[in-house]
Amino acid sequence: MILAATTNESLARMSDMLIYSSMAVYTLAFFAHIAEWVLGSRSKVGRTAAALTARAGAATSAVTVQVQKAGGTAVLEKPQVVTRAAAGSRDVPDGPGAAGGTVKGDLYGRIAVSLTVLAFAVEASGVVSRALAVQRAPWGNMYEFSTTFSTVAVGAYLGFLVAKKNVRWIGLPLVTTVLLDLGMATTWLKTPSDQLVPALDSYWLWIHVSTAIFCGAVFYLGAVATLLYLFRDSYENKLATGGNPGAFARSVMERLPSAASLDKFSYRVNAAVFPLWTFTIIAGAIWAGDAWGRYWGWDAKEVWSFITWVGYAAYLHARATAGWKGRKAAYIALIAFGCFLFNYYGVNIFVSSKHSYAGV
Repeated sequence: MILAATTNESLARMSDMLIYSSMAVYTLAFFAHIAEWVLGSRSKVGRTAAALTARAGAATSAVTVQVQKAGGTAVLEKPQVVTRAAAGSRDVPDGPGAAGGTVKGDLYGRIAVSLTVLAFAVEASGVVSRALAVQRAPWGNMYEFSTTFSTVAVGAYLGFLVAKKNVRWIGLPLVTTVLLDLGMATTWLKTPSDQLVPALDSYWLWIHVSTAIFCGAVFYLGAVATLLYLFRDSYENKLATGGNPGAFARSVMERLPSAASLDKFSYRVNAAVFPLWTFTIIAGAIWAGDAWGRYWGWDAKEVWSFITWVGYAAYLHARATAGWKGRKAAYIALIAFGCFLFNYYGVNIFVSSKHSYAGV
């Protein structure tokens, strides 16, 4: 018994050490991402963007086809088919990325991704060590939830990279957010490892909370894309109306994907994970029935989970409704993610409810 307790304490200390170590590596990745943006040639970005714009203009010109007719050949125009992510989207090509299409910028970008992979591995090891120390799912309180959440968010980002998706532009805001999340977790939310109260000691902890963490991580990626979409859309609108953005705005905005691409990405990830969020709420209701003898009691956590569901349902409905695509739908998506954040931080810290027994 004493040996087991000593082993658990050692694992808990190892978990803390690994979390702090991952923060150090994430900090290095943060500076590498900054270097990617700063050292990527701005003039190269401008030339690349101009070339891509000219190429897009040539591509949208009329395409001709020859049709054989009796006694000769007629030339007809073939209409160009353009797929837009939102109403009013412009035919703008994606930017060259944070590296600006330069070798030096790309080198620092690859270093940043490599450091992010290393930090992810170290942080994941810390989460696993915490699970071994407490001998349960490592998300029984806000500290454990936060460390696991950031791990899953980085894992989802790396998964997109492995799938050859153009998402390296998420790297800088993601690493920044992870550092803030881990800083809050280790400073304000730190809780000694302990066993769960009886109501939480259930296999539903693995099912319900794990899906909630995954949904939140993917919703976060969608929120980043949505926020960048709003900035990029404003930038494209300014250019379309003859405006002259500053050098900093050009340097940043021209490297990002087009507003249409960002809008499409955010919609796809939110739509893909929405059914899983629905399952999360249903699983929570089933767990509540087992733990408290009722499936739904309008507890604060339950209410805000449902409000979040309504928010994302409204976003998906807006995307399918004429006049609500684009910026209006994006605002709804950000409000829905804000509801998710309040459901986690606000309800857990400021509201007394049945879900408060886990502490911070």
